[in-house]
Amino acid sequence: MSILSDVRGLFYPSLCPVCGGELPEGGRTVCTLCRMTAPLTRFWEQADNPMMRRLWGHVPVVGAAAFIWYVEGSGWQRLIHAFKYHGRWRLALEMGTWYGACLADAGAFADADALVPVPLHWIRRLGRGYNQSEYLAAGLARALDKPVWTGILRRRRSNPSQTGARTPDRWSNVQDLFALRRPERLAGRHILLVDDVFTTGATLVSCAEAILAAVPDCRISMATLAVSARSLGPDRKG
Repeated sequence: MSILSDVRGLFYPSLCPVCGGELPEGGRTVCTLCRMTAPLTRFWEQADNPMMRRLWGHVPVVGAAAFIWYVEGSGWQRLIHAFKYHGRWRLALEMGTWYGACLADAGAFADADALVPVPLHWIRRLGRGYNQSEYLAAGLARALDKPVWTGILRRRRSNPSQTGARTPDRWSNVQDLFALRRPERLAGRHILLVDDVFTTGATLVSCAEAILAAVPDCRISMATLAVSARSLGPDRKG
């Protein structure tokens, strides 16, 4: 380590984005204690999990999983907000890698051909500077040894933010929102749609509907970093 890095570490130590505690030199993104106590869903170990049951009746999916429970006011919410709203895109990449390692260990989504991140509208992407779902997908792909296909989906319009919207509004916000580019690329393929947080599932369902309308023989699975227990209702228990 250089002298400059030593000095920087002395005055600006790396902090765990979940608990705020100081990370040891060379430590991972999240401290050891937070990793050990992370609110993991373990949905990737259950074929019939609450997220799958939530999607039944909306679109046919091969599999679905989320990594952690989204708990309002928690350090994990702050971590997600850090990469979603405050420019800390590297957190999304590293959380995706951690999640991907768990999926790989369980053999989840092993036959997926590629990962497809949910796109941002170009106006929102320009303001944010990046798409956090692409970084999550890149981390997942690193662990799963799969390609990431960006540019497959596009948003037709810049829809209102889903954050804070009522459930009926979430579904109307995303109706006919997505369009498909180069549909022939997905013919006969199994793709893994990637997004940051699953609440009602409206955004992912809208993506899947756009894909299946153009490519009926495409198989779709879904992976998100977090899921809201409240949104799963009585199905939240595995």
